[in-house]
Amino acid sequence: MTKEIFASYRDFYRHQLLDDCVPFWEQSDLLDRQYGGYITSVDREGKSYNDDKSVWFQGRCLWTFSALMNRYGKKASWEEGAEVGKGFLEKFCTDADGRMFFTVTREGLPLRKRRYMYSESFYVVSMAEYAAATGDAEALRKAEDCFELMLRLYRTPESDPYKITPKTYASTRSERASAVPMVLVSSAQLLRRCDPAKADYYSKVTNEMVDAIIDYHYKPERKCVLECVGANGEFIDNPAGRCVNPGHSMENSWFLMNEAVYSGNEELLKKALNILDWSLELGWDKQYGGFVYFTDISGRPCEQLEWDMKLWWVHNEALIATLLAYGLTGEKKYFDWFEKVHAYAFGHFADKEYGEWYGYLHKDGTVSHTQKGSMWKGPFHHPRCLMNCEKILSLLADGKKMETLL
Repeated sequence: MTKEIFASYRDFYRHQLLDDCVPFWEQSDLLDRQYGGYITSVDREGKSYNDDKSVWFQGRCLWTFSALMNRYGKKASWEEGAEVGKGFLEKFCTDADGRMFFTVTREGLPLRKRRYMYSESFYVVSMAEYAAATGDAEALRKAEDCFELMLRLYRTPESDPYKITPKTYASTRSERASAVPMVLVSSAQLLRRCDPAKADYYSKVTNEMVDAIIDYHYKPERKCVLECVGANGEFIDNPAGRCVNPGHSMENSWFLMNEAVYSGNEELLKKALNILDWSLELGWDKQYGGFVYFTDISGRPCEQLEWDMKLWWVHNEALIATLLAYGLTGEKKYFDWFEKVHAYAFGHFADKEYGEWYGYLHKDGTVSHTQKGSMWKGPFHHPRCLMNCEKILSLLADGKKMETLL
């Protein structure tokens, strides 16, 4: 590869971010200037079709506007975007018991609450990124306090103030989900950057969560990372236990690569690259191209009806992971994969008329849903991918050493 090739891709990703993705959302109904917060359920042209609000995306959108300021400098529209979301997130998205809602009405009235801690995780990363962009020490304190709540929920689930009937019965079958230590890793890494005075503490927590992923979910004998395992990492021979989510695994791989860069841990880098290699092989649809959403490690039927669909965020994570792997190893196979995924993703997900990406494709690559946003899709995975790929490509074009991404 030549520096000219890297520079060309760098310019492409910067253009896609600043001239396509971000303008689409800025010109859409995303910013609710009447009630505050973000409306992510928008159609192909960016018009709202559902004004209920995803709490995940109140945090995710705040992170995006804050990250844009941190990486590209202050801009009035980005500052407004961050402020519109921060106020709503703080005022309406946390219940009296300290746990966060899952969805709220446009005005901020609670609609739904979930057991898991993902709303909290996006609150943490968004408030920390906002603090880094604005110097708001109180926002950073709130992010760190919420992170401590997440840690307590992970280490002592019985301390959860959200007292509800269990979804599953651990006395019958105790399980672990890989997504939980995964979000704790990314949250701790980001807090470490935003509060360098506590870097040692956040590195310690990151190492604890990395160990949980490797000890329980990383399965070299099966060449995969399992989404769900027994309490001690046991293989569960049912559809949930056999399930591999290639997108999660590739996202996990670059989180772990990121940690290997920070710590200089070569053994961790090898394992992160293994995860990426396995995920590329398991997930790529050899008939139609693109990555399937789920696969069964034993080759048996998946329970998820959408298992063979192609989702935008999976391809975003594959772009970051393959490009970072190339930057760290110089192995041509990873840049070949990056170019292969790039061609598929921008050839199928990109809407060349109205901008941004479609979120969902059928197995054959045709568009399934024309909306650009929902309770699950909004300005997070795609702009994060564009920002990170541009950064990696800039380092490659300048002949510089890889840096951490989170």
